[in-house]
Amino acid sequence: MRRLSAFNVVSVAIGLAFLYLPIVILVIYSFNASRLVSVWGGFSIRWYRALIEDHAMLDAARVSITIALVSAAAATVLGTFVALVLARLARFPGRTLLSTMTYAPLVMPEVITGLSLLLLFVAVGFDRGFWTVTIAHTTLTMCFVTIIVQARLADMDHSLEEAAMDLGCPPLRTLLTVTLPMAAPAVIAGFLLAFSLSLDDLIIASFTTGPGATTLPIRIYSEVRLGVKPEINAICTLMIGTVAIAVMLAAWFGRGRRASTVPPI
Repeated sequence: MRRLSAFNVVSVAIGLAFLYLPIVILVIYSFNASRLVSVWGGFSIRWYRALIEDHAMLDAARVSITIALVSAAAATVLGTFVALVLARLARFPGRTLLSTMTYAPLVMPEVITGLSLLLLFVAVGFDRGFWTVTIAHTTLTMCFVTIIVQARLADMDHSLEEAAMDLGCPPLRTLLTVTLPMAAPAVIAGFLLAFSLSLDDLIIASFTTGPGATTLPIRIYSEVRLGVKPEINAICTLMIGTVAIAVMLAAWFGRGRRASTVPPI
């Protein structure tokens, strides 16, 4: 086992500080009693209490959470079915096209994705609002669900499904009682990751939003343009905590633990 050198330790420390020091400072100053965001005035939770009276921010948070839940659920269902097709059907016409279109949002700049969706909604005459943002976030997050679930399906023992069908279990029942329960950790991980990605999206939502569908990142960005207020630090800290919990749960479920037993058929 190689011992850590001083250079490696310093490099890791600098990298972690570069990534997380700004976030730590933001969290600390969310408990600042002073109204000046750059001057420490003592510990206080006054700005968290002030959020309760900020109805515009609370409405934006409600819209963001609702969109994140709906889009994550839709992305999980669609992404799981696409993963099943790609993992279980080795060859079929259009496989390369389906795979390419599914993974395209991973490498496509969000500005391009947002603009393309905006042009689509305008072309079909779809009024922008809650559902356009939900559709856009579903498009963005479905590919992440597909990758997670497909990786889990690739590691699963196919003989268990074959044994179930050999014993007379129909394909649909095999899917519901054997395949999906064994892939459940990856499905849950995909849902949590899709939820966190939708919750903190700004670029795509700014292209596809409309009246009555102002998400929390858009609300925060619009207020920051007029100056950083202490309430912004507080709401950002809550968002960081929510996304961090969702990502950690997704990582925990995504470890892909093999089931020790197969559910009864």
